[in-house]
Amino acid sequence: MILRSSLAFLLVLALGLGLAHAQPAPAATPGGTPAPKNYQSERDRIAAERKAVEARFQQEQAACYQRFAVDNCLRDLRARRRAQTDDLKRQETAINDIERKRRGAEQLKRLDEKQATPRTQDRPEQQEQARRAQSDREQRAADHAQSRANTAAQVQQREQAFENKQQHHGQDEAKAATRAAQAPAQLDRYQRKQAAAERRRAERDRRNANQTKPPAAPLPAP
Repeated sequence: MILRSSLAFLLVLALGLGLAHAQPAPAATPGGTPAPKNYQSERDRIAAERKAVEARFQQEQAACYQRFAVDNCLRDLRARRRAQTDDLKRQETAINDIERKRRGAEQLKRLDEKQATPRTQDRPEQQEQARRAQSDREQRAADHAQSRANTAAQVQQREQAFENKQQHHGQDEAKAATRAAQAPAQLDRYQRKQAAAERRRAERDRRNANQTKPPAAPLPAP
């Protein structure tokens, strides 16, 4: 579930980072520092999900010890936990990254607005040049956001492929272990069938021999 939700999370963060300089600047606190955004709630959510992943791991680990293929169960369980915790770590890193870069983007936006605002004393060609420069900066920001979104999608696809491969591998090993456990019983049934068939064949041969035995010769005349 965490892996499936990470793509949407990263897309939102990437688009938010790419368009940060196009958003209105946040309200300033009395000290002049931009008001903090709701990043802490995201960090709290990630911490709660990390605790939930660890709790599920402990429960499923205990269940693994009740199964026949303990090693296979533990290996698959650890792989799932690693994928989930890695995804949460990426989300946390993305939050820190976008929070830091958004502050820089807001400063850049203020500078861009100052540079792009046509002054009354500028000539028309200077005003047009400033507008083109602003448009180019906005296009670069949009391209950067799209690139981050594409990268996030590729990461999600690779993680899903790895998880599917691990799951199929675990299923194959479980089937092999089941066949190995059933092999002695199957061999015993086969041997009993062979012995029964051999007894029936011997009994049939004895009956056939009795039926084809020639009659006894008559006694000589007195």
